[in-house]
Amino acid sequence: MTESNIRILLVDDHPLFRRGLSFLLAQEYGFEIVAEATDGLEGVKLARFHRPDLVLLDVEMPVMNGPEALAQMLDFQPGLPVLMLTISEDADNLKKCLELGARGYILKNADTDFLVGAIRQAVAGQQTVSPEMNSAGQSIPPEHSAILDSLTQRERDVLRYVAGGISNKMIARRMFLSENTVKAHMQNIFRKLNIDNRVRAAVYARELGLDKEEE
Repeated sequence: MTESNIRILLVDDHPLFRRGLSFLLAQEYGFEIVAEATDGLEGVKLARFHRPDLVLLDVEMPVMNGPEALAQMLDFQPGLPVLMLTISEDADNLKKCLELGARGYILKNADTDFLVGAIRQAVAGQQTVSPEMNSAGQSIPPEHSAILDSLTQRERDVLRYVAGGISNKMIARRMFLSENTVKAHMQNIFRKLNIDNRVRAAVYARELGLDKEEE
């Protein structure tokens, strides 16, 4: 899929920001903005009608907030790439949105090229979080120490890549492993962390501070 084929729904209650971003993405980068919405409820309706390839979704909005809209969008279109685009640096908002299935959490002060890169990664199935958020609320509670110790070094390495939104295929290449071996490590990680999906693994990795470890 080329950028000119990526159809984007933009949902934000600030008209100047929304219109400016819409113009920039369309005119400078060639994305197709299929619709704009001023609140979460309108965004859900437009997502159902237009079936976009990706949604840029604000977190704090009237009528229906971003997380509520996100949940409804993914209910009728599972797998829809949704990037939260927000001024909120609240760690709870970050965790909630990623657990609900957002493909990323981007701060509005991000560089435009970073946002465009996040759009490309989201459509490719990868996750992106603004670097400023990687340390938000990420102190490791004492009860997590035992869980962290239970992971092998190889499992910690895999989980660190997951926190960075890297796919199994790319993890395999970087670690010189087969993709099946990476999948096996992921199953062990799920079991040890008592979780059942990749998004929760990414959130957990950030809570454990693995995203800040050196390769």
